[in-house]
Amino acid sequence: MAEVIKMPRMSDTMTEGVIVAWHKKVGDKIKSGDLLAEIETDKATMEFESFQNGTLLYIGAEKGQAVPVDSVIAVLGKEGEDYKALLNTASQAPISNPSSAVNSTLAEVSNAPKASNAAATSTLPPVTTVSNSGRVKASPLAKKIAKEQGIDINTIKGTGDEGRIVKRDVESYHTQPQLTSQPSAVTGGFQDVPNSQMRKTIARRLAESKFSAPHFYLKMEITMDEALAARKQMNELSDIKISINDFIIKAVALALKRNPKVNCSWMGDFIRYYNYANIGMAVAVEDGLVVPVIRNADLKPLSLISSEAKSLAQRARDRKLQPSDWEGNTFTISNLGMMDIDEFTAIINPPDACILAVGKSKEVLTLEKGQVKTTQTMKVTLSCDHRAVDGALGAAFLQSIKSFLENPVTMLL
Repeated sequence: MAEVIKMPRMSDTMTEGVIVAWHKKVGDKIKSGDLLAEIETDKATMEFESFQNGTLLYIGAEKGQAVPVDSVIAVLGKEGEDYKALLNTASQAPISNPSSAVNSTLAEVSNAPKASNAAATSTLPPVTTVSNSGRVKASPLAKKIAKEQGIDINTIKGTGDEGRIVKRDVESYHTQPQLTSQPSAVTGGFQDVPNSQMRKTIARRLAESKFSAPHFYLKMEITMDEALAARKQMNELSDIKISINDFIIKAVALALKRNPKVNCSWMGDFIRYYNYANIGMAVAVEDGLVVPVIRNADLKPLSLISSEAKSLAQRARDRKLQPSDWEGNTFTISNLGMMDIDEFTAIINPPDACILAVGKSKEVLTLEKGQVKTTQTMKVTLSCDHRAVDGALGAAFLQSIKSFLENPVTMLL
């Protein structure tokens, strides 16, 4: 009997997925475990495998198409089986729990393959198809490949439905004759790039956070001389190189245990207080930010925090994180010190009640007992959800972080 395959929910924030590639076509024989497609979520591109045997009877979404969670993307059954009634029923059925709607396994893969580059020749003017709104008709995947190759999508002739530009048009662009030079009525230009699933989710969640959680900000300057000296000594003795960010993660985790009312989430009718300190670490990737989590950071030595942080950051950049890597944070750190930023404010990462923005450590002149000396200082800004954390509570938390970083030996006790 034929069965529908639906778009799965691959993360807790996913609302739709983009078909990056189909690895099977209609009529192909499918075995359990075969790779059917690659799907781009809001956090990664993941493999989509079958748990069933059968023939692929129907594909309901083309490459580059965004599909809502729990929508039908394919039908699998016996060769020649009539699936249209089943397809109509599935399309009209109310949405069920997306997390259990699909028989599939998910694993991280790299981004969709890029089309190869080739030399261009040009003799004839380009032909483009424009929609009623004045925008060029092109699939998201075609636009993505064109951007990666530095091709102006407006110069490509579309061969899809109603002249729509599709992937094959971009890949064959360099065999299409083009004008070497064309007069233009404008002196500049622009490019519309569709938002990735990750960027859409970042926009939605941070807008919800900023406009629903009343933010207030507390700033503090921390002397980093002792932490820098301790780091130097540790790195001389250990093969695992510890960063200042590792010290900050440890100090924040210990400060959360010392100030447990900061380690919380606003849940509407109640505040949830956590007995563990799971630190989210904001990592910049090509499409935005991901926040892998170092669990129970207060209980881990700096060497283990360092190795976990490096591994998570690299997997994030390679788009190889699994859902278990980014779920369960109770507090988030955003560190832009390595990018030469003195100080900044950050938007709270739900469901956390606070986020710490960290600037760079820099040398400044200070006056101590009438003597001018140099010292290393670092500025931090704590963003708090005023519904759950008040000013005095946030200030006490910052004082604890300051105490640990200015006396790093206390983090080892």
